[in-house]
This record gives sequence, structure tokens and C-alpha cells, in this order.
Amino acid sequence: MIYRQILLLLITVVGTVFGSVGCTLERNFEAEAQAPASVIQAQRRRADVPYVPTPQRLVEAMLELAQITSNDVVYDLGSGDGRIPITAVNKYNARRAVGVEINPRLVQESRVNAQKAGVSDRVEFRQQDLFQTDLGDATVVTLYLLPNVNLRLRPKLLKELKPGTRIVSHSFDMGEWKPQRAVRRNGRTLYLWVVPKQIPRNLTSQPEI
Repeated sequence: MIYRQILLLLITVVGTVFGSVGCTLERNFEAEAQAPASVIQAQRRRADVPYVPTPQRLVEAMLELAQITSNDVVYDLGSGDGRIPITAVNKYNARRAVGVEINPRLVQESRVNAQKAGVSDRVEFRQQDLFQTDLGDATVVTLYLLPNVNLRLRPKLLKELKPGTRIVSHSFDMGEWKPQRAVRRNGRTLYLWVVPKQIPRNLTSQPEI
């Protein structure tokens, strides 16, 4: 009799555990089914670059190198906690700024930071793979990625950005595409490119990395 009671108790416990797991999995699948495809893809992909925030002095140096004006739309690829888009609007009066970040926790933090700074109406943060982001309306793009990511990104930038668009990268260049300017600030190098009207063919192909 005692053994039967123990057996029934074990069956009940196991059933409860598996039932709970099943419900959790079902909820996850339901949530995924309702989420946009771009968000699901971003959640499944791991970040290409570890999160290392740019010091605020360098944020301002990057935006000054880009010569931000009230006509600019600034895209920050790998936007972390949102400091570059927020500063672009808040201090340099950019018309609009977009941060693209694959980490959902950082996207949420960025939105909170924009709200605190009072610029939520002009700053947008997207949880998205930067290689899937449409850059067509950008007039300035900022980067703090890695050398191999910059090289992979180069054909996309040259294909989607309009002539005259400025690109500023913290610390890393773009290989054969020589910058228009390179400046040293606080021990770091900042690079500036301007998208030309005539793009050399060797810059548009995907480089071997």
C-alpha cells in the first residue's frame, strides 16, 4: 500500500513538472508567432560585437566630426544604451536619430534613457540586426563595431546611403576605403568617410575576411 502511494505521488509530481514545462514552451511559441520576423531574427542571432560603451567625450567628438545639423537623420549601428542617438538630438539638434541594437535589454534601456532626456519623440530604437536595417533615409551613420564587421558592412553602406552621407567610426577603419579624415581624440582614432557619387567597384564587393 505504501509503495503504491509513493508511486502515485511520483507520477503526480512528474506530470505536474512536464505540464508546467509544456505550458511554458507553448507560451514561448505563441509569443514568437506574434512577434515580427525581424525581432525574432534579432533575438536568435548573437551580437557580432560585444557591448563596450563609447565614452561621452568621444560620443561628442564623433558627432562634431560628422558636423551634425538640424537637417540630419542620424543612424547609430550597434547603439548600446542609446547615448549617441540621444546626444545627436539633445545636444546637436539633429532632426531625428535611430539606434539599431540586437540586444533587447539594451533597447529597453535606451528607450528609458531617451524618455529621461525628453527626446523620445525624435529618437527611435529598433531591436534589429544591423545588416537587415534599411539605411536609405540616413544622412549620418555612426559605428563602433569591429574591423571585420566594418568590412562586411561596407558594401551595404555604399549601396543604400545617398551621396554626401557622412559615416563616422570609432577606432576601426574600412580597409581599402580610405577615410576623408582621421583624428585622434582621447587616445582613440575617429574616422570620417563621405559617400561619393561615383563608387569604385572594388569597394562594393564583399571582401574576403
